[in-house]
Amino acid sequence: MIYLDYFSTTPCAPEVVEAMLPWFAEDFGNPHSVHGPGQKAAQAVDAARQTIADLIGAEARELVFTSGATEANNLAIKGAARHLKRTGDERRRVITVSTEHKCVLESVRDLEIEGFDPLILGVDGQGRVDPEALREALAVPTLLVSIMTANNETGILQDIPLLSRIAHEAGALFHTDMAQMAGKLPVSLDGIDLASFSAHKMYGPKGIGALYVQRRPRVRLQPLFSGGGQERAFRSGTLPTPLVVGFGKAAELAKRRLDTDILQISALRDDLWRQIETALPGCELNGREVSRLPGALNFCLPEGVRATDILERVPEVAMSTGSACSAAEITPSYVLTAMGLSAEKASRCLRLSVGRSTSKPGIDRAAALLIEAVRTCQPSRD
Repeated sequence: MIYLDYFSTTPCAPEVVEAMLPWFAEDFGNPHSVHGPGQKAAQAVDAARQTIADLIGAEARELVFTSGATEANNLAIKGAARHLKRTGDERRRVITVSTEHKCVLESVRDLEIEGFDPLILGVDGQGRVDPEALREALAVPTLLVSIMTANNETGILQDIPLLSRIAHEAGALFHTDMAQMAGKLPVSLDGIDLASFSAHKMYGPKGIGALYVQRRPRVRLQPLFSGGGQERAFRSGTLPTPLVVGFGKAAELAKRRLDTDILQISALRDDLWRQIETALPGCELNGREVSRLPGALNFCLPEGVRATDILERVPEVAMSTGSACSAAEITPSYVLTAMGLSAEKASRCLRLSVGRSTSKPGIDRAAALLIEAVRTCQPSRD
């Protein structure tokens, strides 16, 4: 198997697995207990929190551990909006973007039944938000703006420094989903009030993520659920020490390897695209004109070739399509259609993502298999 779906998830690095193992059985203490085993676990959690904070340029106490980026996004959006409403703030508008992850879009939509005013901005053909459109939307008093840093399908990067500055000029909080960004490119939290992260997107374990909550000026949130008040009372529940330790180790590796990974992954991604583009006229790269994550490769196949057919013909390559299957019905990617692609064209798109374990022989083999499959599927011109 040639794995080219690193945006979906990454394998746990061997060092991460090794770091986690003792905390499942040998050192099993509850990190919230005051006895020896508990305090040993608490020290491991604190060390991991500091390591993750170092990677993203935050203070350790600004990190709230969650079960993943989905929970972090829910906590940021719903928690901030509900807290401000409880304090008597009369603003109700919450702004996001049509290409956001589903958990962000649904969190914003959920707030409508609580009396909030959700507004979902469109994007241009390159998947970018128009700063002037955001400025115009902010003419209505706004509580919160949520715009992801790097798109999970296309890898397209938004101009977060500019967009966050526009939001702050209007008095709104700014949240960004950085799950795809962290560990792949340097992270800056300048101008960011809230940011979401996920361990399994950066060679850490599934089931653990974090929310950055700025302390100066302080951002306050209403918790999603009640409990013992752990994590600065933002997120109750016993922390999973093994997963937190694994997250910390993944962050340590990411910081150490970042420059090497960027160069290696970018070169392999570009090599793969050159081979495909040269051999298959009619392929089109999505987001060609803007900055993307190093490993991102989302492209349209030539006319008459469906992405799902290529997946079936190339089981040796792990990749995904620009479509989602639900109840046996193929639905075009909402990210790609928001960028202006027709449903038919979106159905011809493949999402490939290169990662740390990708090799040059793997790229060459994947390219050969894809090219052969596409040529087989192309309609006859006779």
